[in-house]
Amino acid sequence: SEKLRLPKTEDNMLKSLVFLALLSGASAFTSPASFVTKPSKLHADAAAADEAAPAEDAAPASPVASSYTCISKAEIMSEPNCLEFGSVWDPLGLAELGSDETLAWFRHAEVKHGRVAMAAFTGWAVVGAGLTLPGALTRDGLAFADIPKAGLAAWDAVPGIGKVQMLIFAGLLEFHDEIFAAKRGDNKHYLRGGIPGKNHVPGLYDPFGLSASRSEEAKKRGRAVEIKNGRLAMIGFMGLYAAATIPGSVPLQPLP
Repeated sequence: SEKLRLPKTEDNMLKSLVFLALLSGASAFTSPASFVTKPSKLHADAAAADEAAPAEDAAPASPVASSYTCISKAEIMSEPNCLEFGSVWDPLGLAELGSDETLAWFRHAEVKHGRVAMAAFTGWAVVGAGLTLPGALTRDGLAFADIPKAGLAAWDAVPGIGKVQMLIFAGLLEFHDEIFAAKRGDNKHYLRGGIPGKNHVPGLYDPFGLSASRSEEAKKRGRAVEIKNGRLAMIGFMGLYAAATIPGSVPLQPLP
């Protein structure tokens, strides 16, 4: 038998009806928000813009100010008087590196190294002069009086465990100094507005409170004197070390 053929126009209409039926069925599984008409979407965008406008017109929120003010570079460089031949003696330009905190860290390190150098120079001179503590240095019977007078030889005579004890003690002082300075909560840390080089371990410096009655001007002068003496001690100790390790490296030495 001859198959039934639909006209082309009727075939196209049938396909269109099937497509519309499928589309209407799929709409049951789609959120109504996805079928917002163009005018509705335009109104929604306009309303959102109106709501955002006051926020844009409002003044921007100011950044939260830091709760501390580090000592400035100018203040650090002004104490003590660093002028040599009319300008600051800084051939490596270290004072220009980094921020105020960087220079505060440099000054803190300088003060600490100066104190160590003063102690080392004094110890070298005292041992060289023959002044020793009474008693024994070790349990093996090594007396303080038996320690050689030369600085490096005296250091070499100290047992390894004794050297480790001194290094650990110095490390604990530094560690606790940072802890006490950070936990005080009154911006006394040298990177948080405090004075670089100031010790915060209770009872370590001035246990009798002799400096409590000194004026701020006297304390400021004392800090300047300490920095200058520390610089001189670093130079002096390096001179002693060079003279002990490199014969003839330091001129104008007294004859043996």
